[in-house]
Amino acid sequence: MQSRILAVFTFNELAAPFLADRNKAYRDVEPGAFAAVEQCEGFIARSGYRGEDGPASWGSMVMPKCWENLNGDGWAPVTLSLWTSIEALIAATYHGYHGHAYRLGHQWHIRAKDIPSYVLWWVPEDHRPDWAEAVGRYESLLDNGPSASAFSFKQAFDPAGRRTNPDAQKVQLLAGRITPAPTQD
Repeated sequence: MQSRILAVFTFNELAAPFLADRNKAYRDVEPGAFAAVEQCEGFIARSGYRGEDGPASWGSMVMPKCWENLNGDGWAPVTLSLWTSIEALIAATYHGYHGHAYRLGHQWHIRAKDIPSYVLWWVPEDHRPDWAEAVGRYESLLDNGPSASAFSFKQAFDPAGRRTNPDAQKVQLLAGRITPAPTQD
């Protein structure tokens, strides 16, 4: 079997337009969160966004069918990235600078009932999913629940398609290698 890596697509809606004063802290923390994640063990690559500095975009932007553009500006925070393991992604998500930013997300994001904020799936290590593939996986999770082709941390699958639980000890080991978030003065 060809070696596989983990793909993740994240999706949220902002409660106010991106440039609104309410989102200033989000705009301030976002570059540091991206930079911190990219330094984490297990990170492989992420898609950028057309027309912006940074990594190249992996195709044309596509939004999930559940997106309501509630803030009215036509923009939603989405990411698409690749990882070596579920444990590496969990450590990077919930610890260090990104973990700090994640815990502040309730200030900016609309928490929609029954709408997942992310989807995971395994891809061959030489494959770069585009935005359309990512949204297709997300909508599969949204419509059908977890499966080997679209799942979450809580209902995870290994690269062979078997149900699995992330290794908590490995998560803690990887989290311990992440630079802590700066303390607030």
